[in-house]
Amino acid sequence: MWPSLISKAKEGGIDVIETYVFWNLHEPQPGQYDFSGRRDIVAFIKQIQAQGLYACLRIGPYIEAEWTYGGFPFWLHDVPGIVYRSDNEPFKFYMQNFTTKIVNLMKLEGLYASQGGPIILSQIENEYQNKEKSFGEKGPPYVLWAAKMAVELETGVPWIMCKQDDAPDPIINTCNGRTCGETFKGPNSPNKPSIWTENWTSFYQVYGENAINRSAEEMAYQVALFIARKNGTYINYYMYHGGTNFGRSAAEFMITSYYDQAPLDEYGLISQPKWGHFKELHAAVKLCSENILSTFPTMHSLGPLQEAYVYGEDSGTKCSALLVNTDHSYRNITVQFRNLTYQLPPKSISILPDCKTVVFNTAKVSTQFNTRTPTTVFKFDRAEKWEQFHEVIPRFDATTVRSQTLLEQTNTTKDVSDYLWYTASLKQESEEQKVKLSVKSLGHVLHAFVNGHLVGYGHGQFRKTSFLVESTVSLNKGKNEISFLSATVGLPNSGAFLERRSLGVHSVMIQNGNRGLKNFTDFSWGYQVGLLGEKLQIYSSERTKSANWSRLDSSKQQLTWYKSIFDAPKGDDPVTLNLGSMGKGEAWVNGQSIGRFWLSFHTPQGVPSQTWYNVPRSFLKSKDNVLVLFEEEIGNPLGITIDIISITKVCAHVTNSNPPLVNSWRKHGRRPKVQLSCPPRRKISKILFASFGNPIGDCDDYDIGLCHSSNSKAIVEKACLGKSKCTIAHSSKKFGGDPCPGISKSLLVDVQCK
Repeated sequence: MWPSLISKAKEGGIDVIETYVFWNLHEPQPGQYDFSGRRDIVAFIKQIQAQGLYACLRIGPYIEAEWTYGGFPFWLHDVPGIVYRSDNEPFKFYMQNFTTKIVNLMKLEGLYASQGGPIILSQIENEYQNKEKSFGEKGPPYVLWAAKMAVELETGVPWIMCKQDDAPDPIINTCNGRTCGETFKGPNSPNKPSIWTENWTSFYQVYGENAINRSAEEMAYQVALFIARKNGTYINYYMYHGGTNFGRSAAEFMITSYYDQAPLDEYGLISQPKWGHFKELHAAVKLCSENILSTFPTMHSLGPLQEAYVYGEDSGTKCSALLVNTDHSYRNITVQFRNLTYQLPPKSISILPDCKTVVFNTAKVSTQFNTRTPTTVFKFDRAEKWEQFHEVIPRFDATTVRSQTLLEQTNTTKDVSDYLWYTASLKQESEEQKVKLSVKSLGHVLHAFVNGHLVGYGHGQFRKTSFLVESTVSLNKGKNEISFLSATVGLPNSGAFLERRSLGVHSVMIQNGNRGLKNFTDFSWGYQVGLLGEKLQIYSSERTKSANWSRLDSSKQQLTWYKSIFDAPKGDDPVTLNLGSMGKGEAWVNGQSIGRFWLSFHTPQGVPSQTWYNVPRSFLKSKDNVLVLFEEEIGNPLGITIDIISITKVCAHVTNSNPPLVNSWRKHGRRPKVQLSCPPRRKISKILFASFGNPIGDCDDYDIGLCHSSNSKAIVEKACLGKSKCTIAHSSKKFGGDPCPGISKSLLVDVQCK
């Protein structure tokens, strides 16, 4: 997908592609490096270069990024005496080794700008100032060391530290966040540029919580404000393309989909209006860039909350201006600038490349909106399409790892699996009796079994990972098998002292009414790392036959593996797996993990955090693709479907106050226009709505207003039906006359693409 994604970013006006470097992907074991396949960072940088763009390499090597363990390989945990991200010799040794490895790799390929390559910036560390105080006297020396270490690698291009106000020279301090146009303190030295490393296009989402989105208008406003008030010359979107946390790469409680609301969505489709509105913003800024970069602006007050930032007027060169309105009220503000009158919408910035003509306003979206739709192409709705395999609950006698205490989970699993079994054998002298079982877990999920029967279940939540599972259970006379399946949902990725975090079962208490409370924390426990299905690798195409699969039956049990076969959908639309009928687990296609799913953990609105799961076409064969799922709870595989994702509707809404598109700014007779464009190989098949007048609402919800040109639909049909793209000017003449003189008019058109 890399060439296509980079091409779409370039078309959207992007100049630089920024990427993290994932330490745990590239050095899975000390000194053993992996740059194959999707890990080929050199190939990625060369793809950027091939399309004429620049690159920013955020080595870190701590990255956070909602990525499991913040990008650290788990083997660091076992280095004696190590303290991550501090003035600690063991950590600095391995951090320097990895950073040097990446820098030398780039140098060898001639990829730094100093060598004629595309890399213009590199980053060392990541948002360290947020946690620096936690490390006490070990914090500041670490910052100085990291900076010195990076500079001495002599890349020939600048290094940056994001959210590090005291970044030592010559390291550039940069801003991350939603509102750097307001909050950034600025460079800590006059010879450093003003850089915004992460302008968040939405926000990461965790299981059990709602998605947080940002409007295209608000983001464009902050970009323009950063240029005006902070002299900003570099703004990076985080993320411009979202993506997928395949496998077990997501950090704790993060959903598998990542920043799907970005200008390029999880599937690589253009998401409107963000992509188009930003494209217009970028084009408008670039019309001013020569003036912006040649002089600092002069600021003129236009009102109590209105300002003009003017570039070039004092030096006698060409003039550009940004007119800023920080007033959040719901009314336009009229201002005078250079003897001309301008209307500024609330919380908006107008861009004037010649100090006269408004080519763009951050609050006026002239680009189209689009609607993404899943369409089911295959149903797994019959029992004969499935086979199943029940995971085996281990018995204490079968375990080989033993301890007289409850072991911490990640230190036991070494991150090779989400799962750890805790088992014990209890002997009951008397007849069957009921007791109260109480298990405290430090996270994230726990299934409790007594003699093979589920007796309790619980889970934590984001930033509140510990929980208690309590249940009244029956113990038989003689031997009783107690088994706990503890599951992590990603490792923590942020905060100080990651190496000290604890997960898994913390305490076990059994209360007998006659004999009181007994603590089984210090008891003989047996352990099994991972699941039997994982050990057999029954999810892989080569090893799937290693399990004793049986036909799907009507009995629903926890901890069940499911397997089926399907053919790839025709065409090249993105493919997705609808898992809305399942509970919690992980899914594989042809041995490739498409990530964790957790449909049973609902948002406050009572819906799953994620229902559709991305299956890249590169994972698929034309025929006989193997789908394997592990279900922890009781899901219904008969409800699973294979869907394709496509853009089915596009809509645009312009008023007579919308600036025409930027690329027409020097043309005579410029008018706002509705421009509609279907995705490749699709055409406009139906006009769903068209109104020239004062239609009510917007592209999400609309209706005809009191003023409406009766031939609106006919005019649009003539211009658009059967075409892949069309343009309709906002013009009374176009619609046969003014339907309501004296009233400000809009043109709203919604069409179907097939």
